[in-house]
Amino acid sequence: MREKIVFLISLLLLNTILYGQNTDQALRVGVIGLTHTHVHWIFGSEPRGDIEIVGIVEPNKELAQRYADEHNFSMDLVYTSLDEMLDKVKPEAVTAFGTIYEHLQVVEAAAPRGIHVMVEKPLAVSMNHATKMKALAEEYKIHLLTNYETTWYPTTHKAYEIVKNKNKIGAIRKIMVHDGHKGPKKIGVNEEFLDWLTDPIQNGGGAEVDFGCYGVNILSWFMDGKRPNSVTAISQQLQPENNPKVNDESIILLQYDDAVAVIQGSWNWPIGRKDMEIYGTVGAVYADNRHDLRLRISEGYDGYQEEVMKLEERKAPYDDPFSLLAAVIREEITLNEFDLNSLENNMLVVEILDAAKKSAETKKTIFLK
Repeated sequence: MREKIVFLISLLLLNTILYGQNTDQALRVGVIGLTHTHVHWIFGSEPRGDIEIVGIVEPNKELAQRYADEHNFSMDLVYTSLDEMLDKVKPEAVTAFGTIYEHLQVVEAAAPRGIHVMVEKPLAVSMNHATKMKALAEEYKIHLLTNYETTWYPTTHKAYEIVKNKNKIGAIRKIMVHDGHKGPKKIGVNEEFLDWLTDPIQNGGGAEVDFGCYGVNILSWFMDGKRPNSVTAISQQLQPENNPKVNDESIILLQYDDAVAVIQGSWNWPIGRKDMEIYGTVGAVYADNRHDLRLRISEGYDGYQEEVMKLEERKAPYDDPFSLLAAVIREEITLNEFDLNSLENNMLVVEILDAAKKSAETKKTIFLK
């Protein structure tokens, strides 16, 4: 009997090592693609101990070697085939750092194996892709999360607390979100990233997709998942020499019953930015960057009382996408509907981006049913 018990305990320990069933251990994660330079984020996050990178898929061995040299991982972790990595390594979750077009392929491979997925923003290149991804996630009961840099800004959440939870500025009347930089080529992104980031198929569009998605994501959260009544957008190509296939300037206008939103995603800002302004009936919030926030309460015609805040980073796991991914999969936390990372929010993001692209192409306002 004792030998049998020892054998069973040994078998359980082996399963824990191979398949990560022990929730106290790091989440076993596979990295799919290295062409999106946000992938540096997950290599920097691994030492926190919430995740363990157990496999990498990248057919470009030269690119993989560059990352291996920089982040000190073995090339033995690198596979050229997605299916081979999933079958041999059996990760609990995968993170997609290839093109946006490839997100569907990742979910098609991972979901039937019961493997959870986190993709970089946005969720998909189109509603056609997004609908297929959602169906797979629901059928195979996996988590499908989308990661945005601004999700981890303390100012994003402080603004929500002030506006939504504490109602300090009254009802929302206007939100303006500004995101972007000088342009991918001007800021010197690597060739592998630039090739698909400026491709309308692989990226799904230009600046309106790359940076417009941030504002739509935040708007969908602040508006409790309400769909705007209409979407009006303009796009323009101001750097044809750098972005010959896509637009690099985008303005998206969203109209709700009691509020409007202006989302400016651009590759033409002289200074990189990710900031927003929220205007209510009695005051305004300015989230100037990751840590700096201003609250103004109206006084008279143009006067105001101002409170300036310098915010610290949020507490774990709410300060890191991969720590949050691990906590969600371990059922340590549950995402609310229309949270910034949630599938519900990001389905709406893709729907609105599709409408924005159509509006810009037809030069007409798109009314959402």
